[in-house]
Amino acid sequence: MSNRSPRSQCITPKTSDSPSNLDSSPIAVRTSDRDPHEPDMPMSPASDRSSPRPPLWPQHKRSLGIDVPGAVRSIITPKTRSELTYDSKLVILMVGLPARGKSYIVKKLRRYLNWLQYETKVFNVGNLRRVNQAKNQVQSATFFDPDNSEMKNYRDQLALEVLENLLDWLKEGGRVAIHDATNSTIERRYLLLNRLRDFPHIKVLILESECNDTKILERNFRLKLLGPDYKDKPAATALADFKSRVNNYEKAYQPVGDWEEENNIAYCKIMNVGKKVIAYNISGYLSGQCVFYLMNFNLEDRQIFLTRHGESLDNIQGRIGGDAPLSPSGEKYASALSTFIKEQRVRFALELVRQRHEQEETWVSHGLEPLEAGNLLRSSTPEQAFHEKAASISSRQFAVWTSMLQRSMQTAQYFDPDEYDIKHIRFLNEINAAGCEGMTYPEIESKFPKEYAARQANKLYYRYPGIGGESYLDVIHRTQPMIVELERMRESCLIITHRVVMRILLGYLMDRTQQEMPHMDIPMHTLFEVRPKPYGNELRIWKYDQEEDTFKRVQ
Repeated sequence: MSNRSPRSQCITPKTSDSPSNLDSSPIAVRTSDRDPHEPDMPMSPASDRSSPRPPLWPQHKRSLGIDVPGAVRSIITPKTRSELTYDSKLVILMVGLPARGKSYIVKKLRRYLNWLQYETKVFNVGNLRRVNQAKNQVQSATFFDPDNSEMKNYRDQLALEVLENLLDWLKEGGRVAIHDATNSTIERRYLLLNRLRDFPHIKVLILESECNDTKILERNFRLKLLGPDYKDKPAATALADFKSRVNNYEKAYQPVGDWEEENNIAYCKIMNVGKKVIAYNISGYLSGQCVFYLMNFNLEDRQIFLTRHGESLDNIQGRIGGDAPLSPSGEKYASALSTFIKEQRVRFALELVRQRHEQEETWVSHGLEPLEAGNLLRSSTPEQAFHEKAASISSRQFAVWTSMLQRSMQTAQYFDPDEYDIKHIRFLNEINAAGCEGMTYPEIESKFPKEYAARQANKLYYRYPGIGGESYLDVIHRTQPMIVELERMRESCLIITHRVVMRILLGYLMDRTQQEMPHMDIPMHTLFEVRPKPYGNELRIWKYDQEEDTFKRVQ
């Protein structure tokens, strides 16, 4: 444990401030030395619910409301500043039993908010637990037994220490901090909220992940066997221990709901990977963005291909913007692209079936029962079964998206509309260079040296001069609907767009920082393939060989 001041040390149930010692009467709060805007303490889990209760968070006269980096500037006077609620900081408290997808959700949410330029960080309690544990100490399921008061106090201390780290980071300039832990009891959540009440300018959102789908749960349980707690243990032993751990949590588990509503605490409950979503008291802009995003994701295996359009006549001359048609080389790329994607649809489906089969063989070899895909193990003609299963996957709908510029639409001209869902989307248009459209970079440097230098100094925030000129930030928010749709859709897709838009989309998918994203290398006639995975996306890169008229994998 780190050496912190007494105030930042964790509260154990034996102290006078502990929730466990506050169950005999309603909570009393001193008012003589309090800021008038400081929130009242939330009602303790066992306090008298018949007593009148003021709201948990202060009700100010104004709110910052919409806050979009690079697109919104608020005019705030000294008078109005004192009346504002500060929506610019958000703490998300995760809630849920193990193997319910909490870490999966927070990683995606962190990636999305960082992509929108809200600096976001995840603070995982389990990571601190593993760091603090002695090298020869084995934390079996008994460590998580709710009847083990010593270990319960220790787990609470870990949760509060992580909360202190989280608050320190927010003080240093962070925007959204996510507390990633089970936080599965009202007492634990009260403990965290009781500390957060010292920061009334920070909004709080409780985010719970529930799952009662047995197939998803069993798969999640087995994924846990690959994690740091069980990586060196026999699979059957590890699975039994993990299920025992989950059972211990279930004994004390208290879902989010009535207590939070009685205390006016904002929450969002996600059930079975977004099949059902319940939101309560969502008022802040950032909280609203989080809830909207979380309603649009799934776990389907699929391919997301991205490529720049084929070479255009303007590309040959080095001119930016415009709406030039494809060059002969670009036409050849377009033809080869449609052939390659058709082949990849079939190969991906077969590869997916084989991977699932191999995974089932692995489980069986470790003494575990196969899951649904294990039925292939019993087939008398496994190769035929592979191809039949793959055929059903490859026949699923496949989307092709282009911008509305002709060089992008022409690159999709060889795709059969009967086999592909083809859409031309204005959101995917190249960045608008306005007064610099049709110019080369040397021409811009010569004619507009200050503009050229400003762009080189900060490509992310630089906006091209003239009516309609855009910055990278403008394009990020313009393409936000595309990101949400990519997360929502279950089928594979191909996006044919432009260099800046490619950088922005790949920056999101591959979790690039705002410093890296504007400088990503996106060559012409190169195909990027992203495969969503539970713990991060996998990237493959294919380069078109014009002489052989084929694509070759380079990464």
